Amino acid sequence: MKVPFVDLNAQYQRVKPEIDSAIAEVITGAPEVGQRQVETFERAWASALGVKHCVSCASDRDAIHVALRALGITSGAEVITSAHGWIATIEAIQQTGARVVFCDTDEETFTIDPEDVRRKVTKATVGIIPVHLYGQAAEMHAILNIAREHKLWVIEDCSQAHLARYHGRYVGTLGDAAVFSFCPGRNLSAYGHAGCIVTNRDPIAEALRAAARHVFAGGDASQGAGSRMDGVQAAVLNAKLPHLPSWTRARRLIAACYDYLFEEIGDIIIPKVGSQREHVYNCYVIRTENRDALRKHLTQAGVATAVNYPEALPLAVAHEGLCRATTDFPVASFNQSRILSLPIYPEMTQEMVSYVAECINTFFGEPESVSMKVIPFAPPLWSSNS
Repeated sequence: MKVPFVDLNAQYQRVKPEIDSAIAEVITGAPEVGQRQVETFERAWASALGVKHCVSCASDRDAIHVALRALGITSGAEVITSAHGWIATIEAIQQTGARVVFCDTDEETFTIDPEDVRRKVTKATVGIIPVHLYGQAAEMHAILNIAREHKLWVIEDCSQAHLARYHGRYVGTLGDAAVFSFCPGRNLSAYGHAGCIVTNRDPIAEALRAAARHVFAGGDASQGAGSRMDGVQAAVLNAKLPHLPSWTRARRLIAACYDYLFEEIGDIIIPKVGSQREHVYNCYVIRTENRDALRKHLTQAGVATAVNYPEALPLAVAHEGLCRATTDFPVASFNQSRILSLPIYPEMTQEMVSYVAECINTFFGEPESVSMKVIPFAPPLWSSNS
């Protein structure tokens, strides 16, 4: 059996008529048709989250950069963010001339450690960017308390956390602003780069639109980023958005099956979900001392995996100027050689899930066959009505 890490073609086949119709409308229509698709998506995504404003951008990195500029970032200011995550957040901060200050992560959830955030605040600190990594919210109450205490802004990085909740609220509705990614592989994805910023604050929304677009005032162009979502990508997102709740439920069911099947297999540590948090599993990340050997075994068995992410950001060569000792980030440093992302996407079948677990069971030489375990809540085959 072959189990891909993600199968975008399987998803496309399930919603093919809607996708094809939406794309064709943009391609065959007048230029304003694409713009209408963008505006429709901005309204629809804001409505889905329950926020007042959504400003679309050409990419998630653009979205972070635009949000920073809208909040008045200046060269030399310090922005606190997680040592464990994707490089785009760091690139956007550095692009403004601000300084990145890394914090270690929570051992169980991989999200930023609020206690380390508190330790890293200085007079130069202007804001915090907590990353809701892999689809799980960071500990936002503690982060927001620190921000209020020191008069800092908070931009949530929700790139992997579409419809994740924290204490009953969607991520993206907690900070001053939030950014989302819609690149291929996200829970809600376009067929190319796309992103957005959301906020409930009118003045910030106005600044976001000015920063994202080329705004003319008094005959002179502003320093707008000129970052616009493409109409075709917006059309794809509009077609997919109604299915996101059912896709999210399928991801959670598959994760629950993995949790059950991996009980007492080797030294595997399954993903932990923090208190009052609803994980959406953009990635299902296990930890094991045998990561590299296990990954090779799974590859040979036809199971694709990934390492998200193989090196803690402050230790990466690209950030030598920001480097710290591994002892400054003990959790992120410890995890980087142990984490392994397994396939998880709504179109996975029960047979695929069982096969992944069987291969892992074989690697560890466990006596009991996973195939003998009865999955009490098999993930349903994908259904547009599920």
